[in-house]
Amino acid sequence: MEKGLLPADTYIVINKTILNDFDRKLLITLYQPIVGYAAISFYFTLWSYLDKSELLSSEWTHHHLMTNMGISLSEIIEARRKLEAIGLLKTFLRQDHINTYLYELYSPISAKDFFNNPILSTALYTTIGKLEFDKTVEYFKVPKLNLSNYEEITSSFNDIFESSNNMVNVDAEYVRYQKKLGLNMIPKFELSAVLEMIPDELLNKRSVTKETKELIYKLSFIYDFTEEIITEIIRNSISEKHTIDKELLRKNSRKFYQFDHYGKLPGLIYRTQPEYLRKPVGDNSPKSKMIYTFETMTPYDFLASKYKDGHPSKSDLMIIEYLMIDFKLSAGVVNVLIDYTLNINDNKLIKAFIDPIASQWKKSNIETVEEAMKIAEEDYKKRKGKQGKTVGKVASKPSWYKQDISMTEATAEEQAEMEELLKEYKEEVS
Repeated sequence: MEKGLLPADTYIVINKTILNDFDRKLLITLYQPIVGYAAISFYFTLWSYLDKSELLSSEWTHHHLMTNMGISLSEIIEARRKLEAIGLLKTFLRQDHINTYLYELYSPISAKDFFNNPILSTALYTTIGKLEFDKTVEYFKVPKLNLSNYEEITSSFNDIFESSNNMVNVDAEYVRYQKKLGLNMIPKFELSAVLEMIPDELLNKRSVTKETKELIYKLSFIYDFTEEIITEIIRNSISEKHTIDKELLRKNSRKFYQFDHYGKLPGLIYRTQPEYLRKPVGDNSPKSKMIYTFETMTPYDFLASKYKDGHPSKSDLMIIEYLMIDFKLSAGVVNVLIDYTLNINDNKLIKAFIDPIASQWKKSNIETVEEAMKIAEEDYKKRKGKQGKTVGKVASKPSWYKQDISMTEATAEEQAEMEELLKEYKEEVS
């Protein structure tokens, strides 16, 4: 259905909640680092189309939306899907000779609920880093005041108003209120099957609330736990009252992951290059196509494309996580570093070998794919020069080395080489 979206297809925006100025702060500060600028801009654009009562929009075409935002249909679909996944939007489709879409807007959750959500808080933490994360939390904190020398003199309702025998019945079913969606997640396992593996004398199954179940699913998603692992963690998080201690469940999940990953928390290996660090689309040169590949593939998928079975080794994944967490390199830059290192080091990712290169790139403040490719080319020249003075094998040159970024047309030979590269990546990832 998404592939069939045409510029002539129409849409209507429906406000299912109550939106206010503080929601803008929440969206920009908490949500934008996770879903990107384009997705939040898409949300604000839909919001702007609502009528004066902020209930319903007129009917518009997607061509109008493309012109208004200056983005393509594929970028609109990507932005829409991110908003749906994170609980800000619902989409409905009525198919006809001209399809009509309904976009339902929902409020962002409160800052408190956001930080208490392990998936969202972890995603934000790994995106912006500890320093900025701590500043963000502090921004939303309520000041603590010492009221020990004060006496509360607040009036109660009974102090001011008298009761009345006249009762009014109001049908408030359709009265507007702030509506918020949860994260759009498909669980990897059935929790009922997991709980059945725990004896009744150890856990009172009836005490497992909906909130607790959602927390288990979220923690399993964050840490990529299997049924066996989450079952064991639940067992170790049961209180004396035979209920699941949610706080203990969080701590045990974190401890287990850190122990299994040498003290590190979940990484960013499934994220792509941030929108603001990407090269504008338009250049059709082979090198630009390679840049697009580096920018749009996650480090996990890019590394997986190097394996015949599509499953990277645990040690290689830990190196990716190390590059993104410890060096805070962006996803696209990590992809270039992976590709470059594999080319010059006999298809091996060795931490001791990749460390000095990553350190140099970090010190050079390399953020974009273009910058990474340029510094890799410079490094390759130095290595080739040094190897030329000694007996040994000269490192293999990356396929994109010395290709002119400014060219708009490629030769037939270059085009064939690039198409073969991209085809190889797509086939291996799929």
